[in-house]
Amino acid sequence: MPVPNRSEPDISHLADACLGYLSENPEELLGFMQNAGLDPQSLRAAIGTERMQHGLIDYFASNEPILLALCANQNITPEAFMRVWHRINRTEF
Repeated sequence: MPVPNRSEPDISHLADACLGYLSENPEELLGFMQNAGLDPQSLRAAIGTERMQHGLIDYFASNEPILLALCANQNITPEAFMRVWHRINRTEF
């Protein structure tokens, strides 16, 4: 069993940080909800699910300004964030 890379945040922690950022920035939260097709009730119901975690990480990976702001606030590098994004979006050939 491989030893996890401690310098790389885990998916759950990263998704929680993304959601925290959005909760502090209502305009960005609205943009995420519109992009994901969520209303407030479905957003609340989806919190903590793997699908929501991946959606949050995808949203930040595709939006450089909020990605950089999140990384600065969480003291992680954009490269570490994107490694997590690549890990959850890996395709095997």
